[in-house]
Amino acid sequence: MGRTSNADQKLMDASLDLMWEESYGAVTIDDICQRAGVKTGSFYYFYKSKAELAVAALEKLWNEEWKPMLDEVFSPSLDPLVRLTGYLNAFPAKLAEQKKQHGKVLGCPIFSVATEVSTQEVDVTAVVRDILARKRRYYESTIRDAVAQGIIEPCDPVEEAMALFGLIEGMVSQARIMNDPEVLRKLPEMALSLLRVKPSAEPPASKAAVHV
Repeated sequence: MGRTSNADQKLMDASLDLMWEESYGAVTIDDICQRAGVKTGSFYYFYKSKAELAVAALEKLWNEEWKPMLDEVFSPSLDPLVRLTGYLNAFPAKLAEQKKQHGKVLGCPIFSVATEVSTQEVDVTAVVRDILARKRRYYESTIRDAVAQGIIEPCDPVEEAMALFGLIEGMVSQARIMNDPEVLRKLPEMALSLLRVKPSAEPPASKAAVHV
């Protein structure tokens, strides 16, 4: 295989799929190479270990999928509650699509890896913590704008974003455990209650594309 091949991209894509569908610990380098259609020798040309590949793959997921989506959904040009409800209303359909495609609800790939390797793989743990912190900053900016507009009571946006993050990821994890996307049907309502949104400020239901 020549050095100009796209084997590294195939390996990143395969590792993301397998870590999400199965688990980080259960997936071997041989499994990844087989899914990617890449020889094991080529794997070691690009990466020293499964952990190094995982770090590259997770950054690829952030840069190519999550960040563009979050930039659009949480655009400062949108009303804060439109951003939030648009994001949350899309979850049930997205997880239902996962279940249809894979036969089960997979949940959030990065959060799933994070909970599995948090006391094991130092480098992987560092990147998942950083990516999740980047994601929370979108929540923080939305909450800060909502406070400025008087939509919610004054609060610490960092603390409220952490609480919101816990609610969202906890409910997504519940949907995965129960294998039921409908668990998330009331997530927008729960989020608005958590943030103590003034009833007069609540926007109509909306939908948006979302990656979880």
